[in-house]
Amino acid sequence: MRTTIQLPDELLDQARRLALDSGDTLTGVIEGALRERLARRSSPPAQPVRLTTFGAKGLQPGVDLDDGAGLLDLMEER
Repeated sequence: MRTTIQLPDELLDQARRLALDSGDTLTGVIEGALRERLARRSSPPAQPVRLTTFGAKGLQPGVDLDDGAGLLDLMEER
């Protein structure tokens, strides 16, 4: 279907650059962005996760929760 939309010049320029950089068409870029936005709207918002913890000592020395490989090493040692 063909339709007409009005976009700010700067936004249109950015979309055109993205189309060129990605090898897509301007229509493809706009369609993809609209589909992504609609998909986010229709999906339920993420619920925060509550983790139950025990004790008040905090992390053990040397534990870095952002280091997955290090955590595996520590768990294998014990």
